Amino acid sequence: MWKTVKLGDLCQNLDRLRKPITKKNRRSGIFPYYGASGVVDYVDDYLFDQKLVLVGEDGAKWGAGSKTSFIINGKSWVNNHVHVLKPYSEVVMHEWITYYLNSINLQPWTTGLTIEKLNQEKLSSIPIPHPPIEEQKKIVKKLDATFTEIDREVQNTNEIINLSNTNLKKIIDDKTKGNDNWIEFKVKDLGIVKTGNTPKSSEKENYGSEIPFVKPPHFNSDGSITITDVGLSKKGSKLSRSAPANSVLMVCIGATIGKVGINNIDVCFNQQINSVTSSDKFDPELIYWQMRGKRFQNDVIQNAGQATLPIINKSKWQNLSIFLPESPNEQIEIRTLLRKINTETENFINNKLQKIQNLNALKTAILKKALLQSEAA
Repeated sequence: MWKTVKLGDLCQNLDRLRKPITKKNRRSGIFPYYGASGVVDYVDDYLFDQKLVLVGEDGAKWGAGSKTSFIINGKSWVNNHVHVLKPYSEVVMHEWITYYLNSINLQPWTTGLTIEKLNQEKLSSIPIPHPPIEEQKKIVKKLDATFTEIDREVQNTNEIINLSNTNLKKIIDDKTKGNDNWIEFKVKDLGIVKTGNTPKSSEKENYGSEIPFVKPPHFNSDGSITITDVGLSKKGSKLSRSAPANSVLMVCIGATIGKVGINNIDVCFNQQINSVTSSDKFDPELIYWQMRGKRFQNDVIQNAGQATLPIINKSKWQNLSIFLPESPNEQIEIRTLLRKINTETENFINNKLQKIQNLNALKTAILKKALLQSEAA
């Protein structure tokens, strides 16, 4: 039978040697800097130069399979959001500890309401099965081999997903590039262009449930817009900018620049978003699809500049090109085809995402079977 011991009996805690990074040593450096979620920065100095186990201290996800623990080896900085453990290598493997901690739910050992925290005392008290070192080596070897195969399959599946998204953009470009009979328009030629605005949040009477208020997180991958949080009052809507139903809205600033969607109801929207409400001559969904394409997305990025926070202003955005056929029937025919292709692609990608979820669940199940047998082994 395996023994069960406390984690603190198998490791030396080196938390006292941690140091948060400072502006003084935040340079172009070469050594990794670790936080609770892994590598977060690089600096040109180090605190540790050995093989260690790091465990997320706060802000981590604590469920089984959440990878709260990982190994570092070599010169590295570590901040004060992770615990630093030096296993007694003669009795326990680094890999054994990380595999075990990643196989269980650590939440029972955390404290705190707003931010759950795994303090040093609680970490040291976690019970861990402790088979002989030779048996650990055999199990870790099998897990390494199995997980290498699973991780390779996850990587391949992610590559397929990325390729599917790239191919979709290429198809959109191909179906919307048109021919000599198509007309080139500027976005401003299509209808009314606006940039959103946010009423003062300090004035509570600006907010309510009368008018939906669109923000970047509300855009979905299928072009729909789902608003789940507070909207504006009638007073607040007068201080914002509105877009009637079937307008095309695009995020034009920040990390999600280029996200685009169509509203199915009248909405207001914030200053990160531009909108175009097209005239009856143009099908708004076809405009949306062309804005989803690689050509238009590249135009947005190229006109957004190279600043830390990318932004394309209304003036530049409304002068980007859109190509449309003159015939309304042809516009409807093309957007119907693109909607069908997008739905098929989304279904395919969702199946692949489910596969990745299943593979990760398999890893968790394998870990539990291999490591949680302290009573049976």
